Amino acid sequence: MTSILGISAFYHDSAAALIKNGKIIAAAQEERFSRKKHDARYPFNAINYILKESNLKLSEIDHIVFFEKPFLKFERLLETYLAFAPKGFQSFSLSMPIWLREKLFQKKFLFDKLKLHDENFKDINKIKFSEHHYSHAASAFYPSPFKEAIVLTLDGVGEWATTTVAIGKGNDLKMLKEIYFPHSLGLLYSAFTYYTGFKVNSGEYKVMGLAPYGTPKYKDLIIEKLMDLKQDGSFKLNMKYFNYATGLTMTNKKFSDLFGKPVRNPKKDLLTQFHMDIASSIQSVTEEIVLRISRSLAKEYKVKNLCLAGGVALNCVANGKILKEKIFDNIWIQPAAGDAGGSLGAALAYWYRELKNPRNDFKDEMKGSYLGPSFSEDFIEKKLIELKGVFKKKDSEEIISVTAKELSNNKTVGWFQGRMEFGPRALGARSILADPRSEKMQKELNLKIKFRESFRPFAPSVLRENVSEWFDLDYDSPYMLLVSEINKSKQLKMSESDKKLFGIEKLNIKRSSIPAITHVDYSARVQTVHEETNPKYYALLKEFKKITKCPVLVNTSFNVRGEPIVCSINDAFNCFMGTNLDILVIENFILFKEDQDKSLLKDYKNTFELD
Repeated sequence: MTSILGISAFYHDSAAALIKNGKIIAAAQEERFSRKKHDARYPFNAINYILKESNLKLSEIDHIVFFEKPFLKFERLLETYLAFAPKGFQSFSLSMPIWLREKLFQKKFLFDKLKLHDENFKDINKIKFSEHHYSHAASAFYPSPFKEAIVLTLDGVGEWATTTVAIGKGNDLKMLKEIYFPHSLGLLYSAFTYYTGFKVNSGEYKVMGLAPYGTPKYKDLIIEKLMDLKQDGSFKLNMKYFNYATGLTMTNKKFSDLFGKPVRNPKKDLLTQFHMDIASSIQSVTEEIVLRISRSLAKEYKVKNLCLAGGVALNCVANGKILKEKIFDNIWIQPAAGDAGGSLGAALAYWYRELKNPRNDFKDEMKGSYLGPSFSEDFIEKKLIELKGVFKKKDSEEIISVTAKELSNNKTVGWFQGRMEFGPRALGARSILADPRSEKMQKELNLKIKFRESFRPFAPSVLRENVSEWFDLDYDSPYMLLVSEINKSKQLKMSESDKKLFGIEKLNIKRSSIPAITHVDYSARVQTVHEETNPKYYALLKEFKKITKCPVLVNTSFNVRGEPIVCSINDAFNCFMGTNLDILVIENFILFKEDQDKSLLKDYKNTFELD
């Protein structure tokens, strides 16, 4: 039984994953344990969890693979600084001491950290290094159900590459094309994230959510001035507008002058129609590039399947467009598409590429992405007593029927079941659930429970067999990575006066029979729920459908803005007591807010930094 531990760390979203004989056993992000969003530190807690879950001591693990090559990254930094010298000395002088102290000697640094888990771990040669984009590509191809596929990876930057194309056949995965730093679609999107006043590496979702409130009036300007974009989707950025290669910010004064406004200060400046139009424009440019690349690859290689990874693969609007255009017959997207998934890809790449093992099972190997910790009923009961929670214990059927009934009465539910999800999406294991038929729910969830901007949309979970009845989609979307339109039959026509509304005013218009998950452009980020991967969540949706004739629930991650998704019983109880959630369901235990001791209520709003 060969065991391989994969690790990603030291940039953002540190994580660890373990495979045994090629099968994925466990994977988790460090932020869930440390409670520090996008935690980039050595994933000590994630590795501890993985060792416990797999019943292994670190010294018993056969191979340990880090997701990228530090020397190549160092070479990029040095060459970039030399190419742009004397500009960028400030960021050079800030990053070099860390590189010289830690990152260049990463093998020794990792070895010392790994020894903290097990003093009997003495073999430094077990530590190997993969390449950043190869790890991404492996995380997308090897767990996919395809024997053969084109693998497209788009992100900010790895060592040198920012966009790569590979072809996977059986156990073989070959890199064919690359676009190199500083030309990066991920960093271009991040530049606009920064310009609109959101946090880079976490606010990109907000830009995507804001885009439908605007019109893409700056799209041509972006393509004309900021890049040289070819018909096949390859591109070069015009670096005179950007500062990220050498500076401490993403954009410079020339960039602001081009669009006629300074960078938005989120503490002082409100979001205006201008910012919505900017968001719409960069989203449209991103879709254009992704579609051009996809069309040209399909034409060139005549392969029917596409796998996606890298941070840009979380742009579910662009993914939905690839599917809608039928450029490929099938698409599979790694649910932990960002750097966290690199830990899994590094382990899988070693198993198939270095150890030359065959691939035998051509099915989705991610197990619904439920790869994190779960808890026994005895442990949960003990914890809830410790926390002074007032709870009732029921059997599974009763829990389903009570929860579905409460949801149909407009109650909001914290739903904590089974193993935690790997990746940035809550998929019905650590979720907040609500009734999508409610007109007030979207605003209420944003302002009273998530404590976040009112414009941000919510996603629907829907029974797989009913998806095409409610959405313009008849395709598996278990990881909530495809956006589709609400079916015309469920949409409500807008009046002439509604159509004239601008920006955030559009938010209050009821657009469909499931308004809580209908975005202002009639779109929704769909999660299809499958009995085989999450039987309990599937049963809840079925029961809700029985009561309401609606097989859809609002599903958002169980956390407040700025907080990582809940991981432990403590996290769940604290979030429940610090927000306006009505009900908490942990496995077969149910807690009602009105039954709880009022002195345990928390002021949760300011616990976490704005994301």
